[in-house]
Amino acid sequence: MNDRTVIRSAAIVSKGTALSRLLGFVREMLMAYFFGTSFFQSAFTVAFTVPNLFRRLFGEGALSAAFIPVLAETMEKEGKERARELAGRVIVFAGLVLTCVVIVGAIGTSIALRYVDSAKWQLILSLLRIMLPYTVLICLVALCMAILNTLHHFAIPALTPVLLNVVWIGVLVAVCPRFGDDTSAKIHALAWGIVLGGVVQLAFQFPALIREGFLPKISFSLRGDARLKRVLVLMAPAALGMGVFQVNTMIDHVLAFVVSDWAAAALRFSERLIYLPMGIFATALGTVLLPVFARQAAQSNSDEMRTTLNMSLRNLLFVTLPASVGMVVLARPIVQLVFERGMFNADSTLQTSRALMVYGSGLVVFSLHKVFVPAFYALKDTVTPVRTSLIAVAVNLTLNIAFILTWPYEFKHAGIALATVVSSFVNCTMLAILFHRRVGSPGWGTVLRSLVRIAGGSVLVGIAARLAHGGLLAATESMGAATRLCRGVSVVGAIAVAVAVYACYAAIMCRAEWREVVGSLRRKKHTVGS
Repeated sequence: MNDRTVIRSAAIVSKGTALSRLLGFVREMLMAYFFGTSFFQSAFTVAFTVPNLFRRLFGEGALSAAFIPVLAETMEKEGKERARELAGRVIVFAGLVLTCVVIVGAIGTSIALRYVDSAKWQLILSLLRIMLPYTVLICLVALCMAILNTLHHFAIPALTPVLLNVVWIGVLVAVCPRFGDDTSAKIHALAWGIVLGGVVQLAFQFPALIREGFLPKISFSLRGDARLKRVLVLMAPAALGMGVFQVNTMIDHVLAFVVSDWAAAALRFSERLIYLPMGIFATALGTVLLPVFARQAAQSNSDEMRTTLNMSLRNLLFVTLPASVGMVVLARPIVQLVFERGMFNADSTLQTSRALMVYGSGLVVFSLHKVFVPAFYALKDTVTPVRTSLIAVAVNLTLNIAFILTWPYEFKHAGIALATVVSSFVNCTMLAILFHRRVGSPGWGTVLRSLVRIAGGSVLVGIAARLAHGGLLAATESMGAATRLCRGVSVVGAIAVAVAVYACYAAIMCRAEWREVVGSLRRKKHTVGS
């Protein structure tokens, strides 16, 4: 895969991710309508972090990161059949381990429910007990997606998250209204819907694997396979690093829940808004880069790794920096437009927009993490990201405590968000320095010059968005339009104006990035990555 193909493949993943994020918008709008920033929404947020922890750890996180380079190398050197054997054994291993985790977790939550008196923790534990099986399902889904990505088949994996959103929306629309005012029954029905979504996602993978002729060879003979041992050896330090980082995320939500009944929910809704621009390009690019870096590393081609990283960094900045500025400038109007209805009131908007402004400022560093980490995983170096993540976690926890103790009550959740941004910046800086020492410079001068040009365009984006929003809102209100129509026209119009201004600027001042990103989105006659 050359540079142009990498970007086109990322574009394919971006389209699927964009569809998932857009449906996620619909899902979150419905969540806001039914639950707002209530106690029930915050409890669901905290409970759902546990299956997410294991998804990141054993699914698309440490296990996948260790699995893809070894699978790519096995395919390159030993052939397809040996790679299928490896895939089958990894899936069996993950399934058995996670099934044991789910059984222990179910027993533990059942015992805890008998002795916990707090209504908050009873709700969290009951929701967690229902959603635990999703841990096994989504991790198997992630491994199947990793196999397809290694085969440079990105479409099905990119569409898989869409299915969870479809099921989620279906439960909210068709099931929740049947419970009337019983909010507890609604949130428990949603927990069962999460498990159903995992089943649907897993079933969706198999036709693509069959078409690719790569259905894993299931084998329960796990001893003596050197490749499986290599996956586990690579996974162990990454699991430690990701585990600590994800546990820290869970602690963030728990701390927010302790601070206030609404704080965890406000953080969740603001996070979901950040995931749209990040998922459309950054997550998609990171998904494509891991197998690409893995192939380059297997061929000991450091020059290509540096070139690919340079291109990825420049294009990532080109997309995410103006998006970050726009998100900060339009934070409150966006939250109002997307969420403010039903149980989500004006106070919910205020608290969520405060968190969004902080998260929006960190969009670039959140996205850079998606580029640097796959490079180390491809080099079979899972220790370095562990070390940097441990330092970042220490920074995050320290800042969390400091901000919670010193910031005013209504801003404490924003302090938790700021701690996440600062610690992510520290993490990315360390990874960049260590990559330079390990592989060499990816052309920092070129990246810095691009950053300066892109920053100039991003300032224009912020100014254009602010002026356009104010002008359009005043104009539509003077015409006597409905409130929601005024909000929609002003936000969508402001975004359109900002995009147009940035496109004109980029076509002149950021021509290389403009050609690479825009050119990758145009239809090509030949297929991608084949």
